[in-house]
Amino acid sequence: MRILRFISVLSFLSVFLAACSKQMPEPITYIIEMSEFAFTPNTIEAKIGQRVTIELINKGTLEHEIMFGRDVMMVNNRPDNFKIDMFGMALVEPQVMQDQKSDMGESMHGADHTGFMVVLPETDSKATISFTVTEDMQGEWEIGCFSQNGVHFDAGMKGKFIVNP
Repeated sequence: MRILRFISVLSFLSVFLAACSKQMPEPITYIIEMSEFAFTPNTIEAKIGQRVTIELINKGTLEHEIMFGRDVMMVNNRPDNFKIDMFGMALVEPQVMQDQKSDMGESMHGADHTGFMVVLPETDSKATISFTVTEDMQGEWEIGCFSQNGVHFDAGMKGKFIVNP
């Protein structure tokens, strides 16, 4: 009888410890400075289930934007957008807080953009993006600025958002 009770307690502890090991990852915050023509840092990482906050600051003199996706779409032989929008594909609607100078609207592009985008039109404009990473986001995504008909992207204003299990 004691052996059976010991095995039961041991089984319960094993299940309990396994459940505890699957805790949600701690929230993470990144500050990304946008300048001519770079994101700093240009690579950020997160884990599935993690709450991510990205604080954007335009440190350049030109308008900049940020988009997250895969497969650059070309319009008139210029990079203009991503064919696959990370947030749209994952059915995630990020929360965005912007200063009065920032915009989620139009930027200077050759074609209408589709997908999630935040535009910082002038020096020191700021915005904050917050979302929880889902399983659909797992893998490597591109970050890009397609302002001035893709000139910013071609000049190196791109990076990576890596989602790990």
